[in-house]
Amino acid sequence: MQAIVDCNSFYCSCERLFQPQLQRAPVVVLSNNDGCIVSRSDEAKQLGISMAIPYFQAKELIEKYKVHAFSSNYHLYGDLSWRVMETMRQLVPPGCVEVYSVDEAFLNLDHIPSDSLQDYCISLKKKIETWTGISVSIGVAPNKVLSKVANRLAKKNKLLTSGVVILNDTKTIQAALQKTPVEDIWGIGYSYSEKLKTYGIGTAYALSIKDLSWGKRFLGGVVGMKLIRELKGMHSHEMQVPRTHKKMIATTRMFGRPVSKWQEIEEALATYATRTAEKLRRQHSAAYGVSVFLLKKMAAQGESTYYHHGRQVSGYVKLDNPSNLTPDIIKAVVALGKSLFEQGEIYKKAGVILSDFVPDNALQTNLFVAPADQKRKKLMNMIDNMNAAFRDDILKFGTSGTQKNWKMRSERRSKRYTTRWDELCLVR
Repeated sequence: MQAIVDCNSFYCSCERLFQPQLQRAPVVVLSNNDGCIVSRSDEAKQLGISMAIPYFQAKELIEKYKVHAFSSNYHLYGDLSWRVMETMRQLVPPGCVEVYSVDEAFLNLDHIPSDSLQDYCISLKKKIETWTGISVSIGVAPNKVLSKVANRLAKKNKLLTSGVVILNDTKTIQAALQKTPVEDIWGIGYSYSEKLKTYGIGTAYALSIKDLSWGKRFLGGVVGMKLIRELKGMHSHEMQVPRTHKKMIATTRMFGRPVSKWQEIEEALATYATRTAEKLRRQHSAAYGVSVFLLKKMAAQGESTYYHHGRQVSGYVKLDNPSNLTPDIIKAVVALGKSLFEQGEIYKKAGVILSDFVPDNALQTNLFVAPADQKRKKLMNMIDNMNAAFRDDILKFGTSGTQKNWKMRSERRSKRYTTRWDELCLVR
C-alpha cells in the first residue's frame, strides 16, 4: 500500500503556527508580489474566496470579513516543510519516503499489515502534528493515483474521516472514484478534463472502466495508459529514489513594479545569477549552460477578465569552461541579458537558469587557458559563509546594486520565526 501525506492549507498553517490568535480566523496567503491568492484556510474558503484569483478581485471580501492576508514567506515555509519531511523520515523505515512537493510526500506502507493501517495512520498523523504543529491529511490506497483520490476525500471531510481515508478493497475504491470529478484526478489538467467530458466521462470511475488502449489513444499515449492502470488498482508509478543533485538550477522573480531601464534589469539579473551560483556551489557542481529570460508586460486590452503573460524573450550560452564562480556567471548572464533587452519595452519578470552540470572537483579545462585561480574559489567560500552567517547578502557584487527598487513586493510578510535570530517568536 502507498500513502500520501498532505499538509492542510500549508502556507496558512505555517502562518498560524506562530500566531495562535489566527487558529479559527480566515487566512489567505498571496503569491509573489502579493499578486494572487495561493493558499486559503477552511474559514476563507467558506467565505467564497476562490483559489488563484488576483488579490484585488477578493479585496472587498477580505476587508468585509477581516480576512488575514499574508505575503509569501518562503524562508518560513521551506524550513517548516523540511521539519515535516524529516519527521516522516524518522517515523517510517529508510527509503519509504518520497518528497513530492513542499507540502506532500508519498510513503511506502507495505510493511504495515492491512488491519493495522487505520491505527498506524492516525498515530502517524498525530505525531506529525504534535512534533511540527502542522495539520495533515493522509490518503492510503494500492497505488499513488488512488492514494491521491483517498487524500482528496480525507481533506474534504475532515470531521467525518479524522483526516485519514484508506481505500483497500474494490468496493471502497469504486465508491471513492464515483465521488471524484474527472478534473480532480492527479495528472488531469483543465484541457484533458474538458476533452474527457466531451466523451461523457465526468468521474474518475467512468475513466477507470475504459480500456488501456483507449487511454493510450485519447489520453496522451503511455501516460494516459498508466493513469487508467492505476485507477483500475494496478501499479504504474513506483517510489522514486530521492535526487541528491539537481540537473538544473533557476532563480526567477517578478519585479515589484514594471521595469524599463537596463540598469535595473542588469541589477536584477546579477542578483539572480549570484543566488543561482550559490545554489550550484552548495551541491558541488559547475555549469556549462547559462540561460536568461525576460518577460514583457502585456498591454491592457479593454475590460477583459482574462489575464495573460506578455511575450517572453530568452537566450542560452555555453561557457568555454564549466564554472560555479559568481563573477563568471554574472558576466555571462549580463551579456546575454543585454542582447535580449529592448529599449522602450516594459518588463515584469526575469530569470537565470544554469544547466549542463559537472562535478566541481573534476573539471576538464581548456589546455590553452589558465585554470581558475584557487584564490577566487576561496573568496567564494568566504562570501558564502559570511552571507550564511549574517544573512541579507551582507557581501555582494557591485553589479547587483544597492537600492534594488525593482525588488519583489512583500508588504504583508510575517516574521521568519525559525531562520532569523532577530525575528524569533517572543513568548510572554
